[in-house]
Amino acid sequence: MNTRILLVEDDARLAELTAEYLVKNDFEVAIEPRGDSAEARILAEQPDLVILDVMLPGKDGFEVCRSVRPQYRGVILMLTARDEDFDQILGLEMGADDYIAKPVQPRVLLARIKALLRRLPTLDDHGGEAESLAFGQFHISQVTRTASLAEATIDLTTAEFDLLWLLASHAGNVLSRDDLLQELRGIGFDGLDRSIDARISRLRRKLNDDPENPTRIKTVRGKGYLFSKHDWN
Repeated sequence: MNTRILLVEDDARLAELTAEYLVKNDFEVAIEPRGDSAEARILAEQPDLVILDVMLPGKDGFEVCRSVRPQYRGVILMLTARDEDFDQILGLEMGADDYIAKPVQPRVLLARIKALLRRLPTLDDHGGEAESLAFGQFHISQVTRTASLAEATIDLTTAEFDLLWLLASHAGNVLSRDDLLQELRGIGFDGLDRSIDARISRLRRKLNDDPENPTRIKTVRGKGYLFSKHDWN
């Protein structure tokens, strides 16, 4: 069964061309031009991935993302204005898994989609063997892609889980932004990308980590981030 993509884009010609390209690469693509209609379709159809433009009639992409995120477990890739850091960070704050600046080359879009989909779990990912980590009251499983703290499940997006797993699997070691971006998105840190910082901020809130003095995911000034082996009780 082909991967199902919902393309939310109000530029009819752009949407048509993008859909044709993705269909040629073995994706099943549906197009939705309105934000308010997209919200209902995402929840009803539960596509594997949503490509979500920011500027839409009816309801903008940020509102759609924020509204569906609690009930949609697939991947959200937002299309943002070029060089608009605010748009990119806001999209991540609303629960998007990644963003890409417009205009975007089809091959770049395809590569980003494939990279995001590779992170989704499959039955054969780990041969049925559990792969999990535990630190005090914190538990995380790569197989079920779930995390919990004090036996309460933590609601995580795909991208948040990937980052949290990467940090936890290197507990006690500092990972730079370049390390994290290379592993998660296949790109280096250009000195401007704030996506990791935004995601870390969201994770800290969900892990009840003091944003002013974090002890669970620590900032090591000038070096990167460190997932603590302690402070989980």
